Amino acid sequence: MDGPAAAPRAYPTDLEAVLDRLARHRFRARFHLRPPERRIAQTRGLPVIRMHALDLLTSRLAPARPPNDGRQTPWGGHPVFRAQHATGTCCRGCLERLHGLPRGHRLTAADLRFVTALITAWVARELRAAAAPGPAGPDHLPGL
Repeated sequence: MDGPAAAPRAYPTDLEAVLDRLARHRFRARFHLRPPERRIAQTRGLPVIRMHALDLLTSRLAPARPPNDGRQTPWGGHPVFRAQHATGTCCRGCLERLHGLPRGHRLTAADLRFVTALITAWVARELRAAAAPGPAGPDHLPGL
């Protein structure tokens, strides 16, 4: 007998609250989309970024013991890679420490949906922040 089935995992439903919590980590807060990554996200759109995230997570992070764990996520070049570092979804150690997804088991479809949604929410937040006029934005006229 295999023993009792594990209880279904409860995932946070307020992704903005999770992103706010992660933004208080000094290391995580330093990550932002760079102009080339922002252009990729703007050009391809969030549905495509979501598909890229799911594909990358499935191949690089979903196995119980991913090859090169801890070194499999590049620091940039694609919005998903930047988002993974910003959201603590870059390796199994960060997934365990920051999101309670233990190492040593294959990520479930529900795990992948949560992590993909979190990455997509972070990219969307970055795009909104880049579009918002700030102190140096187009609506600011110094000296007036």
